[in-house]
Amino acid sequence: MSIIQLNQRQLKIIEIVKANEPITSENIAFNLNVTRATLRSDLAILTMTGILDARPKVGYFYSGVSEINLISNKIKDKKVKDIMSMPILVKKDLSIYEVIVTMFLSDVGSIFIIDDKENLCGIVSRKDLLKATVGGSDINKMPIGMIMTRMPNIVTINKDDDIILAAKKIIDHEVDSIPVIEYDEHDKNQIKVMGRMSKTNITKLFLELAGN
Repeated sequence: MSIIQLNQRQLKIIEIVKANEPITSENIAFNLNVTRATLRSDLAILTMTGILDARPKVGYFYSGVSEINLISNKIKDKKVKDIMSMPILVKKDLSIYEVIVTMFLSDVGSIFIIDDKENLCGIVSRKDLLKATVGGSDINKMPIGMIMTRMPNIVTINKDDDIILAAKKIIDHEVDSIPVIEYDEHDKNQIKVMGRMSKTNITKLFLELAGN
């Protein structure tokens, strides 16, 4: 069986939970002298792999590391390209109104923006569009490029990266989804969007593996 490689802080978290279960995230953070936000991704990984069990208003319990509850041996064989979905792409000169329509017809939480050469240049979320709508902007005339988050301030993932890395990025940056990209081998400024990795993709994978 292939065992997930835990870092030192994650191993320390397991020790604390074993000795004090049930224990809240606040108390775990206190024991490690860090903030709760710092532990968010570590706790997410430990619960998703089944090592810890989290119960609302109670705290964390140690579940153990076994072939039954540790599905990371299967996850490690999965790459982003195995579960990514099709991206929703729009051109940067499209109006905010048109992007709002596209988002709700596609039922996604974020849309990726491309330039005239079809390279990734931005991203917009539901929150961005809501701010533009209530902020008095003329959403029928203003291009989406005016309000999008631009490169290089976009969190991305490669199609050959591990699923755990994708999950960590989504959790750490508190986003709905991230674009799966591929760089041109001759020009790093040429960034093509190959897919979309979202919380839903990852949740479906865990449900599939747990069901099997």
